[in-house]
Amino acid sequence: MSSQPSQETVEQTKQQIRLLINEIAELSRSETLAEDYYPAVLKRIVDALAAVGGAIWLLDENGTLKLSYQINVNQGLLEHDNEDATRHGRLLTRMFARGQSELIPPNSMLGDDQKEGNPTQFLLVIAPLSGGKQTTGLVEVFQRPGAAPNIQRGYLRFLEQMAGLIGEWLKGHTLQKVSDRQLMWQKADHFARLVHDNLDLRDTAFTIANEGRQLIGCDRVSVAIKKGRRCKVESISGQDTIENRSNIVSALNSLATRVVSAGESLWYDGSAADLPPQLEEAVEDYVDLSHGRTIAVLPIRRPEKIIEGDVSAKETVQREDLSKREIIGALIVEQIESQVDSESLRSRCDLVYEHAARALNNSMQYSDLFLMPVWRFLGRATWLFKGSAFPKTMTVLTLITIGLLAMFLIKINLDLEAEGSLQPKIQQQVFAHVDGEVEEVFVDHGSLVKQGEPLVKLRNRELEVQITEVEGQLEETLKQIVALNEMTYSNTADPFEKQKIGNQLYEYKVKEQTLRSQLGLLKEKEGLLTRTSPIDGIVMTWDLKKTLRSRPVVTGQVLLTVADPTGDFELELLMPEKRMRYLDTAIQESTDKVLPVEYILATDPSSNHTGKLSSTEIHQRAELDQTEGAIVKLRVTPDTMEGISRRPGAKVIADVTCGRRSAAFVWFHEVVEWVQANVIF
Repeated sequence: MSSQPSQETVEQTKQQIRLLINEIAELSRSETLAEDYYPAVLKRIVDALAAVGGAIWLLDENGTLKLSYQINVNQGLLEHDNEDATRHGRLLTRMFARGQSELIPPNSMLGDDQKEGNPTQFLLVIAPLSGGKQTTGLVEVFQRPGAAPNIQRGYLRFLEQMAGLIGEWLKGHTLQKVSDRQLMWQKADHFARLVHDNLDLRDTAFTIANEGRQLIGCDRVSVAIKKGRRCKVESISGQDTIENRSNIVSALNSLATRVVSAGESLWYDGSAADLPPQLEEAVEDYVDLSHGRTIAVLPIRRPEKIIEGDVSAKETVQREDLSKREIIGALIVEQIESQVDSESLRSRCDLVYEHAARALNNSMQYSDLFLMPVWRFLGRATWLFKGSAFPKTMTVLTLITIGLLAMFLIKINLDLEAEGSLQPKIQQQVFAHVDGEVEEVFVDHGSLVKQGEPLVKLRNRELEVQITEVEGQLEETLKQIVALNEMTYSNTADPFEKQKIGNQLYEYKVKEQTLRSQLGLLKEKEGLLTRTSPIDGIVMTWDLKKTLRSRPVVTGQVLLTVADPTGDFELELLMPEKRMRYLDTAIQESTDKVLPVEYILATDPSSNHTGKLSSTEIHQRAELDQTEGAIVKLRVTPDTMEGISRRPGAKVIADVTCGRRSAAFVWFHEVVEWVQANVIF
């Protein structure tokens, strides 16, 4: 006789079942993912019923029941070409269509043609799953046969309750999927509106990179534009500017260029074993710098234009090989820390790619239009001629027109500006007439000197040696002359000898005259070593003793300048050679060949002074100045020296009036000349 289970065992079993039910209820109320929820729920159902196995069948996108999870299901029921699997599948389809819970006996056949049924030796307990108003799947339990009818009905009621809990989870899961999908569509719509909002190529690339990263959910998105045979990164998400010389940007440029050259999309997930060598090298170089875990490089191809309503054109584009389309850039997607699954990543990349391709294509075509900046400016300026802005615009244009006409009709003085200095008319420079070394300086800056007063004493050692040598030769010659005179008086017997002595005496006297002439010239040259003042005046050279003492000088070198500050002054101006055309024309047109000059002194810039420029005071040759460049020197005579500080060398800024011209010419003639010389010529 079989022993009956004790009351304690029954209570323990009921307690375990209640515990399993509570766990299933908790799981159904949680936000567990499907891949974790189905195994956990089905295992607890099978354990609660002490069943052999079970399965959860859900509708797929094609409306077909698809196995989501199974426990201990016969492998034959899972094979598509198996007859039992076919009969079992038709049974599930019938149960799904009826939407009711049922018990299917083992090895039973249903239907008129007996092509559907339970081919197994187990009792099938089937309950529908509903995620809302419609049935979305089935839960199936393989139970041992032979239980009493009331127990079997208990199996069915239990499974119906569990199916209700699963349905609640499905409803929440479906709502979450719908919410996620709605959120994704909102992001996609937001991305589409932003990416097509601007036709500027750079702005479009930055929008694709930054908004595309948000839509995809990755860590970084970059956009590269193809220029010639190479790709150049135009934008990187999260960066306002791009340092093209950085190693990471250079490596990204190289990677995008090689992928675009290959013409196929690159998906790198950490292994580069299956990649061509050129791509493998570029990927590894970039990964070493960026530390990317997943990298996708998608060549962006130019989309084809389709006329709305042209069905044949749409079908042609759908059948067309994408590799034939021109590549205009690349979309680079990177995952470093983000955890987007591979399937979602690819679908989101495809969504971003479609909008990016059309937006970049439109921006490139727009940017390539002839004189696009001009047309863009004109287009933006049209609001000035609309509505209430029109009267204001016409008023401003009228004022501008009047101003332009006034510039060409009103004449003003053509003043040519030149810089220079105030100098005494009477001034002379003291030069070195002989090479030498400055031995002594008798005066300093500001010293009053008289004409002929010693200023500087030079020393020429070579000249001293020459004088000493000539004096020695002269002394020796004089001794020879004295000796020959004595021989002449003592030797009077031999006429031949007397004649010889006379010839020698004549030679030495000639030599004496020559040496005396040389000595005179050398003495005169020695006298030039002491430089004297050529005029009465004041020493103008600054810090004279410090700069000249013990300094070697050469013939012709300027030692100092002496000027008479009590006399008349003049302006020495340096007029740029490029302005001389207008000055020469004004001189020729002037009746008295004199032009008025207005000037200010750096010592007193608040006071204006006047002067005259005569045609005879214009240097006929241009010179090169170290600061002003090519210049022509002018000498201007001040009208008066009253109120002018008599400081020699004071800086002067002067305007030479060269007649009257239109205001436009006076203000812009140098600009026009610069354009003619540097742009047109």
